[in-house]
Amino acid sequence: MGIGNVSERRLAPPQVGVSVVILALGEDSTGRSRLWLPLVRRVRQPFLGAWALPGGGLTANRSLEQSAYAALESTTTLHPRYLEQLYTFGDLGRSHGGLPMVSIVYWALVGTAEAKDFVEADNVRWFPENDLPELAFDHKAIIDYALWRLRTRIAYPDVAARLVGETFTLSQLHDVVEAVTGEPVDLANFRRRILASGELEDTGVKQRVGNHRPAAVYRYVAAASTSWNPYDWLKADEGRTDGEHPDTTGTIPGPDPPPASVDDDPMSALAR
Repeated sequence: MGIGNVSERRLAPPQVGVSVVILALGEDSTGRSRLWLPLVRRVRQPFLGAWALPGGGLTANRSLEQSAYAALESTTTLHPRYLEQLYTFGDLGRSHGGLPMVSIVYWALVGTAEAKDFVEADNVRWFPENDLPELAFDHKAIIDYALWRLRTRIAYPDVAARLVGETFTLSQLHDVVEAVTGEPVDLANFRRRILASGELEDTGVKQRVGNHRPAAVYRYVAAASTSWNPYDWLKADEGRTDGEHPDTTGTIPGPDPPPASVDDDPMSALAR
């Protein structure tokens, strides 16, 4: 039985669901590395025809993380090895007079090997983060927050490594950082600082790319302890003091998430 009037809807317990932001590295039409994410086209109202994050409701037989994986697999076939809870969006204005809604949002960084088997369909497609289509609900604010979180953490080797894969050259890792921050990063300074972190291990393998000489291939390993400042190699110039990193966030919101602004149920992202 539905809840009829506005007053009853406002006092009803909120509906809770999950949404997922998947970020992967890929090239745009110019060959430049960009962040891409899969979106699902809605096939029902509200926001019929608009694009949305993969998502769905919760059931008693699944944990939150299992529900996030189920939403991904039913729409994109992706099953990232690493999935992290990003934030809970529950602004009072999200329902616009409808049932109160809470979105528990997960995010994942997908390496090129994980993303290469992704098959696009009529209602599921990859989009570059700088050229998104019209989005349903508050999903633009959610994506902006995920991008901000990534840009504030990209200085850590484990975060950058998730976007390039299990093994990589230092140049490939450098390209990831520049693609995420949108800022030029001095390659020599980057190499020196990232190796000083103690979180990369030389695999003993060499890889040749184009006409360049073979480069050492590394993998990420968690350091037992470190006192290095991961933002040192993001300094725009050597005149900055250690720990003072440049602002690479542009107009991305600060520590608090951007205010949600939606017109209806943000959990109905699955194209069913």
